[in-house]
This record gives sequence, structure tokens and C-alpha cells, in this order.
Amino acid sequence: MTDSPTTEFHQRVIGDAAAAVRGLTVALGERLGLYRALADHGPLTTAQLAERTGTAERYVEEWLHSQLSAEYVERHPSAGTYTLPAAHARVLADPTAVTHAAGFFTALKALYATEDLLVEAYRTGDGVGWAEHDPALDTGMGSFFEPTYQHRLLPDWLPALHDVTGKLAAGGRVADVGCGVGHTTLLIAKAYPEATVYGFDYSEEAIAIARQLAEDAGLCDRVVFETASADDYPGSGYDLVTFFNCLHDMGDPVAAAQHVHKSLDGDGTWMLVESNVSPADVDSGTPAARMFMALSAVMCLPVAVAQRGPHALGNHSGEKAFRAIAEEAGFTRWRRATETPVNAVYEVRP
Repeated sequence: MTDSPTTEFHQRVIGDAAAAVRGLTVALGERLGLYRALADHGPLTTAQLAERTGTAERYVEEWLHSQLSAEYVERHPSAGTYTLPAAHARVLADPTAVTHAAGFFTALKALYATEDLLVEAYRTGDGVGWAEHDPALDTGMGSFFEPTYQHRLLPDWLPALHDVTGKLAAGGRVADVGCGVGHTTLLIAKAYPEATVYGFDYSEEAIAIARQLAEDAGLCDRVVFETASADDYPGSGYDLVTFFNCLHDMGDPVAAAQHVHKSLDGDGTWMLVESNVSPADVDSGTPAARMFMALSAVMCLPVAVAQRGPHALGNHSGEKAFRAIAEEAGFTRWRRATETPVNAVYEVRP
């Protein structure tokens, strides 16, 4: 007799395996413009979609079958065409939508490529540094977070902080630490033309991309990108220091927080953006919690361990752990300024 709980769990794991492989098809759809073509020009036949995207029709046909099985696209048999529903397009084809998530999947090749390194790290207790990943990790993770930053940073997050927007409008100084490819840095610079904005990251690949983006945006005169770590970036008297989803990746978050304290103006603000999950969410089963727990096991924790510091937090340490770090660094004021289902925004002040 079949063991029903075992059969049910087996099918769930098969479903997870399908999702893992499907992620690669999403990356292909994003990189080849297949989703965008369906959204902008559908309904399309396989031949039309292949022609519009410069791809081979036989591969496009197979890709569409994978998307049909996932219920991402719809097929119209009588016409032999396919469409991407409008609701799905806002997730897969529109990079300006706050719900756009397809960019994340382009980071998978970087994550999966470190499997052997992770096996060794799990056995030895060593880490896997950010620089050991393919540069696709920088661009893929940047693409994942960018829609939220585009829609939340300027209208919601910065105004939720005490007296910050006024300082920036009057010509304040900003240090965006762990800036990655510079999406947040450039958003702040564009919104506050009187401010001087610095972006710091220890990834040389990310900084190179950020500099190119600044040049493309015509912002090189007001934005400076430099390779530097969180505990030794240059400058002082900053009105605002920002950390976007990066403190948990640092091997010595206390040293980073202490450097923020030292680099801030006496009335400055540290804006700490972190994942809106905690250790208690291991059992919550929410999509955000499941994603963060998995990412922490294969990316965030190994990156922190690789820095050989005293702490390796993981990305779901929670508010209590972050607040303790801030207080140890000398900060006396802590406030959860605002939040989304994915991110918590903390205002930390001396």
C-alpha cells in the first residue's frame, strides 16, 4: 500500500524540482525578451515570437510549452497563438512595475555555479565570498530589488525618516554603503540635485557597473562610486548613510555600524533596510520567508562567513539582532520607520 504522506511529500518535492528548473526558463525569457514581446505584441504564434526576438522557432516552441505547464502564458489553439496575461506581464515583462520579479532569475547561474564551493564550505565551516560568484549575481540581485526601490524609496521610505528629505534638498551628503550596482545611489542623486551622493561597495565588478550607469545617466558630477568596505569607507559629516539589504552579509556588522556612527554628522541618520523576516518566520511558510531562508543558506551566510568576522547573521536575524548591533555601536535612537511585506526600514540615530 502506498504511504500517503510520503507520496504527498514526494509530489511536493517534485514540484519544487520543477520550480528550480523553471527558474532557468524564466531567466531565458527575461534575457531574450520573450516575455516583453508577448506583453507588447501578443497574441503571437511561435514563428512571430521567434521573429520578434531573434530566436529559433523550435526553441521558442519548447519554451512556450514550459510556460504553459507553469500557467505563466495562455494558448489559443484555434488561432495557434500565445498571450501573456496582463497580470502576469506586471511580474514578468514590465521592469517599471513594483511587482517585477523576472530579473532575480538571472542570478541563478551565479548561485548554482557555486555548488562545489558550498559543499566544501559546509564541510569546513569556511565561507564563499561575493567575489567568487559570477557577476550575474550583482546584476540579478540588483534587478530583483530595483522595482521596490524605484517605487518605495523616494515617495515612502525617505519621507518616513525624521528631517532627512529637507537636508538632502538643501545639499546634504549621502553615503550609500553596499550600493551594489548603484540603483539606490542614482535614485537619490536624481531626486535631490543639490545633494552629493557617494556609493561604496567592496565588489569591484559592481562598482564598475555602477560607474557606467552613472555615466549613462549624466550624473558623474554629483555621484562618486568607490570600492570600499562598510567599516572603512571614506568621508565624514554625512547627513544620511544608507544600507540596503546588506548588513546581514557582513562578517563584522558591529564594526560596520561603528564606522557609520563615526562617519555621520552629529544629527545624521542611518537608514537601515533589511529583510522583513525573523527567526520565527522559519515556520510561517510565506513566499518571502521561504525565499529568504533559502537565499541565506546558499548566499548570505556563506558571504558573511567568508569575511572571517565575529558575526555571521544570515538574512533573517530580525529586528532584535539588528537593534542590538546598533546599540553596541553607540546609537541611542531606534525606530521602525516603515515596512513592506519584504523589507523593514529602520531609522537609527546617534
